[in-house]
Amino acid sequence: MQEYTPRIADRILSRKLQGKGAVLIEGAKWCGKTTTAAQQARSIIYIQDPAKVKQNIEMADINPQLLLQGETPRLIDEWQIAPKLWDAVRFEVDNRDSFGQFIMTGSAVPSDFKDIHHSGTGRIARMLMRPMSLWESRESSGEVSLSELFKGKIYIGGASSHDINKIAYLICRGGWPKIMECEEDIALEQAIDYFDAVVNLDMSRADGIAHNVDKISRFMRSYSRAIGSQAKIPTMTADLVPNDSTLSDVTVAGYINTLKKIFVIEDAPAWNPNLRSKTAIRTSDTRYLTDPSIAAAALGLGPDDLLNDLETMGLLFENLVVRDLRVYAEAIDGKVYHYRDKNNLECDAVVHLRNGSYGLIEIKLGGDKRIEEGAKTLAEFDKILDTSKMKSPSFKMIITGIGDYAYQRKDGILIVPIGCLKD
Repeated sequence: MQEYTPRIADRILSRKLQGKGAVLIEGAKWCGKTTTAAQQARSIIYIQDPAKVKQNIEMADINPQLLLQGETPRLIDEWQIAPKLWDAVRFEVDNRDSFGQFIMTGSAVPSDFKDIHHSGTGRIARMLMRPMSLWESRESSGEVSLSELFKGKIYIGGASSHDINKIAYLICRGGWPKIMECEEDIALEQAIDYFDAVVNLDMSRADGIAHNVDKISRFMRSYSRAIGSQAKIPTMTADLVPNDSTLSDVTVAGYINTLKKIFVIEDAPAWNPNLRSKTAIRTSDTRYLTDPSIAAAALGLGPDDLLNDLETMGLLFENLVVRDLRVYAEAIDGKVYHYRDKNNLECDAVVHLRNGSYGLIEIKLGGDKRIEEGAKTLAEFDKILDTSKMKSPSFKMIITGIGDYAYQRKDGILIVPIGCLKD
């Protein structure tokens, strides 16, 4: 049996169990939700156990409290298969009047909410789990800590051994926990299998619609080409129409909503800072997938293909960095945003904490020219941010794919290879 690799989510789950009766862990399939939850659970019920799934669903209708009996915290895996368990958990939490009673996991939002009558507010905490970051998969030295940067410790140093070949591999392999110890050719197949499962089964199960596999595949390719952009639904529809005139904006919007339900798509919301001028901020979400390997699989690209198309590789590398930043930010009560205004001033990632602190981040695959472009962009923010109404940025950083060292430039901007970063 594979040894459990500690996750950042372990700490988040432990903290939430201390202050809520139940914790719901959501996230994409195969990202490790059940394995992580099982480390802290004292008893487990697998709702989708093939030998018992029909019985479990019937029992959830007749006497759901019976399924909740067991040592606590009790793990209820894939709870959404029997949605009535939600209200049963909420009721039992109230009845027991004690924290840390249940852990629920789900890889999809229920397709039907008619059996759910209470939001769970105050009783059930939520956390979103993602595929492994490079720090969790032991492919980052962790010499630069995001939390320490927010504490003002910006005198950094560190070394990364990743070259462009390794970065291309990490993009295509993704952060799927089960394959971290596999040979490279086997590991690369995981994302392909994941993509096939999404288009052939998962989407139809999530919304109850028998989708056309070819249409879904073409849409996923189009979406993957839009990574890092604010592409609107009509733009994506127009990209698909030459191959299929039956597609509409409504259909494409439906695809996006379903893929969000199963945690395949995770767009970045727009950041809205206080500005000195009345510059209009673009409010459209920026397109990303939960893991860059899904995009590589959708586009039919392997590491060698990325090395021959550095522009596409740069976009997928951006998705990898955003994935890792989200994992790290979650641990310090933060979220990841994207900024763009009408003058096309753009910041690839803004990590914003609940206390109002924030860091500005540009993402560059590598190269002196690209780094200078990123530094110029970050310098522009000194001219537009109204620091009389909001804090100054805690740091300005350029995250690179290739580059041997983490260091601080004379202008104060931090250069950090992704292979040096942690939460």
